[in-house]
Amino acid sequence: MRDVLDATPYDALLLLSFGGPEGPDDVVPFLENVTRGRGIPKERLKEVGRHYFLFGGVSPINDQNRALLDALRKDFAEHGLGLPIYWGNRNWAPYLTDTLREMIADGHRRILVLATSAYASYSGCRQYRENLAESLAALEAEGLELPKVDKLRHYFNHPGFVEPMVDGVIESLAELPEDVRDGAHIAFSTHSIPTASADTSGPVEGHGEGGAYVAQHLEVARLIADAVRERTGVDHPWQLVYQSRSGAPHIPWLEPDICDHLEERHESGAPAVVIAPIGFVSDHMEVLYDLDTEAKAKAEELGLPMRRSATVGDDPRFAAAIRDLVLERAGGERGQEVTPCALGALGASHNVCPVGCCPARAAKPAAAGVDSPYA
Repeated sequence: MRDVLDATPYDALLLLSFGGPEGPDDVVPFLENVTRGRGIPKERLKEVGRHYFLFGGVSPINDQNRALLDALRKDFAEHGLGLPIYWGNRNWAPYLTDTLREMIADGHRRILVLATSAYASYSGCRQYRENLAESLAALEAEGLELPKVDKLRHYFNHPGFVEPMVDGVIESLAELPEDVRDGAHIAFSTHSIPTASADTSGPVEGHGEGGAYVAQHLEVARLIADAVRERTGVDHPWQLVYQSRSGAPHIPWLEPDICDHLEERHESGAPAVVIAPIGFVSDHMEVLYDLDTEAKAKAEELGLPMRRSATVGDDPRFAAAIRDLVLERAGGERGQEVTPCALGALGASHNVCPVGCCPARAAKPAAAGVDSPYA
């Protein structure tokens, strides 16, 4: 972690997340926000929203963001980093545009953005940047003086993100019956995306099969598996798997699906499985439903002992990692020589998204990149 706690030139941090409904009446309006422009009928949205209705119409993501905000504010205060932290969502209150308007009113002119997505992809990076550009355009139309907005780099291989997940996998292995523990398979799970989006994720020079999205997840899986072996003395077999597929069935998405994978592991004789949701910052709806409900039911159907390890959430080490990333970026902006903190072979991600990085499905302006209209 950095020795000098100076966030200059930045004067505020914005936690930017997806958002989620906080009651049954919110579910369909929330899904209308998520799917705006796709022409999906309301009746279809009600069907899609059944996952939320199973949990009282409440997504856990907003409470999890509140917990992360508390952890960040506590960490910053304890270490003397006087950087105010705000929160805005793409699809539900508090809305991004409203939060940026509040930040402008509070006098902030250099804003760093922390997105609750650790990896490179259109939906995990560029779409956040497009939303930032849309909000800035709306505020410019209101006649407001716009701040300069930058986005923190991808943090998938920062030790403060990886190490809590190592602990989670080890704890989940320890919860398995002793006679199946050492032979347990680890399924590292993340959100499936269309293969075309995966292939073009990250900078242009890294495009190809799976792109940066798959490469970064594989790197994190390897880092965790290696750390588990070093700490337990057991070399567990593992595989990267996917969940939460949506969209037209004729469009190829990343595979294998987690439930199909559980069947394959059972057929191959695996005595147990630990599912590690490395693609997610917190235990939001897709973790609770796709893993804790559907995958759990599949494992029980197969008679396959299964545990699901924890996401990073509001772990103090993750909060400390965000502090480190803020200070790293601030030092670089001041022209200082900064050594980025990153585990593994891929190294630290870029600070500013280059042209062609995670290209949009349709041409739209995106903030916080080389091609930003709000440089």
